[in-house]
Amino acid sequence: MPVLDTLTKASRCPGNRDDPRLRLLYESIFRNPYIPLKPTAKQALFLLDGRREVLFGGSVGPGKSSSLLMAALMFAEIPGYAALLLRRTYSDLALPGALMAKAAEWLTGTGATWSEPEKTWTFPSGATLTFGYLDSKSDHLRYQSSEFAFIGFDELATFEEEQYRFLFSRLRRLAGSPLPLRMRSASNPSGPGVEWVRRRFLDSTDPDRGFIRAGLADNPHLDQVAYKASLAHLDPLTRRRLLEGDWTARAEGSLFRREWFAIEDAAPGELALVRWWDLSAGGDYSVGLKLGRDALNRYHVLHVVRVQLPPAEVEAVVKRTAEADGVEVLQLFGEEPGSAGKALVDHYRRNVVPFARVEGVRETGPKYVRAQPVAGQAANGNVSLLRGAWNEPLLDELEAFGEDPRTYSHDDQVDALAGAYGYLAARGLRAPAPVRLADAFAFGAPRDGFESFLASRRGGFFG
Repeated sequence: MPVLDTLTKASRCPGNRDDPRLRLLYESIFRNPYIPLKPTAKQALFLLDGRREVLFGGSVGPGKSSSLLMAALMFAEIPGYAALLLRRTYSDLALPGALMAKAAEWLTGTGATWSEPEKTWTFPSGATLTFGYLDSKSDHLRYQSSEFAFIGFDELATFEEEQYRFLFSRLRRLAGSPLPLRMRSASNPSGPGVEWVRRRFLDSTDPDRGFIRAGLADNPHLDQVAYKASLAHLDPLTRRRLLEGDWTARAEGSLFRREWFAIEDAAPGELALVRWWDLSAGGDYSVGLKLGRDALNRYHVLHVVRVQLPPAEVEAVVKRTAEADGVEVLQLFGEEPGSAGKALVDHYRRNVVPFARVEGVRETGPKYVRAQPVAGQAANGNVSLLRGAWNEPLLDELEAFGEDPRTYSHDDQVDALAGAYGYLAARGLRAPAPVRLADAFAFGAPRDGFESFLASRRGGFFG
């Protein structure tokens, strides 16, 4: 590539090494004994980018995994340097030609040593390169006592945004250390996290966050004709994402569109209110979605709680949420067919939220069919969201949801919205009238009786 050739020649000229970028290229890449490749021009831009967060890629073929590995190895000769490279699952990490295999190819015989139990390369300087995965949401907790100067995510769109944000707390260095702190990622626009990745990098105006767009045409080492011929067999949507790097491409026939949902800064008064709980039985998310219907039969999503916790901790969340909601919010629980579903609802009614109004509602029919009525209301502009941090995760899930379960990762919030809407739409539930304390005592003699009793027990009921 002409641009890289120019940089290469310039970096090797002693008179030009006062230029910080050229010196960095020369010292950390060309003289690095652990990097056997010459980076392409786009890879060099990625490696030399000084911003805290940078995303590389867009379409297939630019050498994304190699770029991340080069970036992780740039300071392997500096004592105290620690790098972490992540894939979503261990099987992704261990695939032939993937990150761990590529690192073994580069590092075997260099003086770096491999620890299989720790999945870590240790260099003669004492620096380390560790490989990890975040298969479940709680996997990030294994790194809560770790410190890294470099963290890299391969195929970032397969991760949860919460996982990515948490790892920032592990990006640290000792006081006075000259090592740069870098969060680096590579990804195609394919996976459940496409929307949050696009918002964070492509739509961001943060000066410390960047996106290096690269594709097949930027990699002269690949047979581009043969690669394009292989991609021609893909469906049009996947081809747009992988070959063209289109971050806005979405499945035709998706049930929801994010632009249908207006964002409100304040909730209207006089709403009929329910919160629908979709509880996980196997490690997925548990969701409680609060929905209101106004006098004009418009629907307002007021709050969503979404957690991935053990059953006992989920119960605590449900209890706290129902206490905050108050008795005016009817707590609805999706009831699975059979006696187990009824028993679960009864358990919550008796033991978890005995102070609340509770009802179990039987769920029947395919999820896609159950979601169609509320999708129709949203398409007509009759469903809005109260502004909150939960808006984007809800909209991401709604927009990803479709008829084929293989095309999306989660549907818990969709289920909760469909259930809450179905209940309110089918029943003439009215907004509860406020209850005044004076009304509760407006029955004559009982009021006097209670007042006399309380007056006689000012020291306590049992004293």
